[in-house]
Amino acid sequence: MTKYHFVAASEKFLTVEEPLEEILKERRRNYSENDKEIDFWLLLNPSFLNAPQFADLNKKIPSPSAAVISTDKKFITFLKLRLEFVAYGEFECPSPEIEDALATDSLN
Repeated sequence: MTKYHFVAASEKFLTVEEPLEEILKERRRNYSENDKEIDFWLLLNPSFLNAPQFADLNKKIPSPSAAVISTDKKFITFLKLRLEFVAYGEFECPSPEIEDALATDSLN
């Protein structure tokens, strides 16, 4: 199993109100320059938030939601401190509740 760490908030907050795109772009550039494999992802409407363990958290996040997940706890801690008004947590995957960490739900 792999441990993932995340910050989550409304999609509008993460993609419009905060300079998240700039942060992720800079991190991708740094990884590329250092031949490091990408270990972070921006998910719109992430499925893992529907897991029973996140029921209370999911109720607090306005819809549609978004999350940045990573296997790098320090990066997620940095985002939590930088973005301030986000939920954060961790989970292991695959598990009976979360089969695919990068899965998203379609908005109908």
